[in-house]
Amino acid sequence: MDHSGRIAQVAALFDRVAPTYDTTGHPWFTPIAAALVAEVAPRPGERVLDIGTGRGAALWAAAEAVGPGGSAAGIDIAPGMVAAAREEAARRNVSVRIELGDATAPAAGLGPVDLIVSSLVLFFLPDPAAAVRSWVDLLAPAGRLGVATFGPRDPVWERLDAVFVPYLPPELLDARTSGSRGPFASDEGVAGLLAAAGLREVRTRHFKQHLHLRDVGDWRHWSGSHGQRGMWEAAGDAAPEVLALAAERLEAARDGDGYTLGQDVRLTVGHR
Repeated sequence: MDHSGRIAQVAALFDRVAPTYDTTGHPWFTPIAAALVAEVAPRPGERVLDIGTGRGAALWAAAEAVGPGGSAAGIDIAPGMVAAAREEAARRNVSVRIELGDATAPAAGLGPVDLIVSSLVLFFLPDPAAAVRSWVDLLAPAGRLGVATFGPRDPVWERLDAVFVPYLPPELLDARTSGSRGPFASDEGVAGLLAAAGLREVRTRHFKQHLHLRDVGDWRHWSGSHGQRGMWEAAGDAAPEVLALAAERLEAARDGDGYTLGQDVRLTVGHR
């Protein structure tokens, strides 16, 4: 699949999940985005751009940090996400700018900004290195860029996600997304993307985000509410078999009356 086809596919997927994204009652994207914003430490009065804003998980934290003297903007490639984020901004009565935009090459008019954040976006892009270079071009002198990506997965979670593997097309088996190879397989790989784009003082911090589930049906609902929905769609008529195998593998994560899964999250920050 060519570059434009891959981008269109990602945009369409996130358009479909926009109504359910980060709304299932399982804290996940919001705490990860909040941790990223805290790591880059926006200061009052700064200008912030959130690339791949989704429903605004990082945008609200950034807007609060920079205050009324600063500015916060977010872009997303999915019209449904942009609409949902704008509705949430109105509900919160927060003054932010939210626009349709392509993370692979954001419009030059979005800069210069003092700070760019992008939470769990970079590994979806066809050419992550080129994307980071385009982001750095939007930074003001001494600006900072922070990205959140996934570190090593717990073995239970890895086996759980593997239930989809027999049904996935090549683009969903891409090593950048799976993390088994390529830049997202290590701290050095992600740091290298930022350093190669001209950033300095690149640093990495890890933390573990937990997901608590009642049963396998709860996992099915949560996993279909975000980008993993593409895997369910690829499974098609085999979804019942996938769910049955997942139920068996989820038992290894049993915690009392439910299940607890842990995911290592990597926060990488660099300075221009």
